[in-house]
Amino acid sequence: MPWIHSKQCTGCTICMQNCPADAIGIENHILVIDQSVCIRCGICHGICPQNAVRHDKEKIPENVEQNMQQFIALQQHPYYADHPEKLDGLTRRMINHYSCLEETVRRTLIELRCIETDLRNNPEA
Repeated sequence: MPWIHSKQCTGCTICMQNCPADAIGIENHILVIDQSVCIRCGICHGICPQNAVRHDKEKIPENVEQNMQQFIALQQHPYYADHPEKLDGLTRRMINHYSCLEETVRRTLIELRCIETDLRNNPEA
């Protein structure tokens, strides 16, 4: 999903003016993309003169860090801090949680790749 790198954005609003879904707005003088409205057309990526509209792949390290910070915060909850023997269970549950997300993404990618193949084989469909 696209996002706007606030340090690169000059606030020119070209992306906002050209967004067919009106998904780009201004919050506290910073352009932002409303992910619930964004239709993933890619226009904002191609039109930004500052290359400030970025791909979500760039946020992977940040997202991993956020996930680990959440895990650390959970470990520090009194329930676990007072019962360190329960930490193994927390770790397993977090692994199960992220494994479920991983499987969901894997299956979604399979479905999307099937659609992509069908569209390539039947361009008029």
